[in-house]
Amino acid sequence: MGEPVEWLPDGTPRSQRFQDIYRSSAGGLEQARHVFLGGCGLPGAWAGQPQWRILETGFGLGLNFLATWRAWKDDPQRPRLLHFVSTEAWPVAAADLLRSAAPYPELVPLALALAEQWFGLVAGLHRMDFEQGRVLLTLFVGDVKDALRQQPFDADAIFLDGFAPQHNPAMWEIHTLKAVARHCRRGTRLATWTVAGEVRRDLTQCGFAVEKTEGLAPKRHSLKGVFAPAWEPRGRGPQRTVVPGHCVVVGSGLAGASVAASLARRGWRVTVLDEADAPAAGASSLPAGLLAPHFSVDDNLLSRLCRSGVRATLQQARALLRQGEDWQASGVLEHRVHDAADDPRRLAASTPEPAQDWNRPADPQQKAAALLDAGAVAYWHQQAGWIKPAALVHAWLAQPGVSWRGHAKVDRLVRSEDCWRLMDAHGHELGRAELVVIAAAHASADLLNGRLALQPVRGQVSWGERRAGLMLPPFPLNGDGHFIPHVPLGNAVAWFCGSTYGRGETDLAPRRADHQENLTRLGSLLPAAEQQLVAEFSSRAVKAWTGVRCASADRRPLLGELEPGLWVSTAMGSRGMTFAVLCAELLAARVHGEPLPLERRLAAALDTLRQQR
Repeated sequence: MGEPVEWLPDGTPRSQRFQDIYRSSAGGLEQARHVFLGGCGLPGAWAGQPQWRILETGFGLGLNFLATWRAWKDDPQRPRLLHFVSTEAWPVAAADLLRSAAPYPELVPLALALAEQWFGLVAGLHRMDFEQGRVLLTLFVGDVKDALRQQPFDADAIFLDGFAPQHNPAMWEIHTLKAVARHCRRGTRLATWTVAGEVRRDLTQCGFAVEKTEGLAPKRHSLKGVFAPAWEPRGRGPQRTVVPGHCVVVGSGLAGASVAASLARRGWRVTVLDEADAPAAGASSLPAGLLAPHFSVDDNLLSRLCRSGVRATLQQARALLRQGEDWQASGVLEHRVHDAADDPRRLAASTPEPAQDWNRPADPQQKAAALLDAGAVAYWHQQAGWIKPAALVHAWLAQPGVSWRGHAKVDRLVRSEDCWRLMDAHGHELGRAELVVIAAAHASADLLNGRLALQPVRGQVSWGERRAGLMLPPFPLNGDGHFIPHVPLGNAVAWFCGSTYGRGETDLAPRRADHQENLTRLGSLLPAAEQQLVAEFSSRAVKAWTGVRCASADRRPLLGELEPGLWVSTAMGSRGMTFAVLCAELLAARVHGEPLPLERRLAAALDTLRQQR
């Protein structure tokens, strides 16, 4: 449902919670353009810049974001990347976003794209991307001061928005404005519609030079300012500016290809090296895999990380892949075979509504379609489906600015004065660059001289072509293993089940014992499918895919800078499709000092510092 919005007869939206209007009767788009964009000198101020970063203190109905996005699209001098970071304690429903934008035809297509990603807005940070990743909305759901503590970036422009100080004083109090100031560099511009004397005095105290300017009827004035403190803020040096140059990525699986695409979008010239003769030759060669959030009753660290990762990957799949051929947003049913004590109905009653966009108890119709008994403990993941990993890899490597080279096995790295040199076993230089990213799965350990503890994990998936007469569910299942019933492969349709998890093993030869293990687990996950497929396993008609994944000691990815210009993104384990995009965007954000795609604590949970030797 979202935060309730009352629509007055003249079309003005009003908050029932704060007893205040979202915008004046003069119109939201006019206010966004006059007060906020105009007050910050936009779009002129961003002309020719590589990036522009806007911090807003109240998302509301999203018109400031949509107006800024529209201005970016219409400006031939726009920055390569637009970051819009906003906070919202009480997100409205997607329908209200659309209704708010409906009077402005130029905003309607943008509002529709926003509404498509406006789901599952539980407390915390959510990253949405548009325009092939060149317009990034980072929305923090929660208290504004908590939000500002989660992001370490410097803003180029500040939109101070929110309900009037008398209705929502916490949005305008001095501690909030101090937190805003900590995101400013000298010259950061600020704009707001309120000219309240206390707000002006507090902004001045925080280091802003402010002035009243012409308002938009019925308001006579608005406020604009610039961060120009008379003192030197503690702990603040010049803004970090990174000029994109040449980067070499070692490894062309999900981890490496996603890093290449993220950096290329920011203007880097990226060379991807791989010892194989084709991309996605390792674990990313899996014919099809599941993308689904991790569900825990206490919403633990892994669950929160997986939510962010699934959202990021779904956005990439929608933008780059063919629905029904390369991927399918089918939803996934999780059958909790070993959790018979769970009470999904009790859990649903205590679960916030936005969280049910991610996980909710499966209904009787879904259980029946999955061929499960009515009493089975099962949950439905709406934001989930299957993907062909290699399709994602090839799509990323095809992005402008990315080139791929095979038969290029890097043996060691040599630091020169201003770059890293990548050498093969014969001492020949394969490449050099000021930025190098190691994303070579378990082979990363040797390249990094054992500085990270990495473990190879062998996996075997059993699969076969669907024969006539099979009665299988219309969507995938997961739990103890997984089952994907319907994946197009050329002129055939295939099913997949597995996977085994052999720690420390690297042998790729198929094993009959692993087929039997997959069949046994399928019998627990989905007995009706096991009964229908046992003949394939018995007759040895079943096929095998084997691969070696890479895991860390705590089974979370490892992402970080080991030395200046030397980064690593690896240890995706069996969740490469969940974590690859997220880690790539986190790496790019840290390289450029951008807003992070995760809260600080979650980002730290992926940092190599936790395991670096």
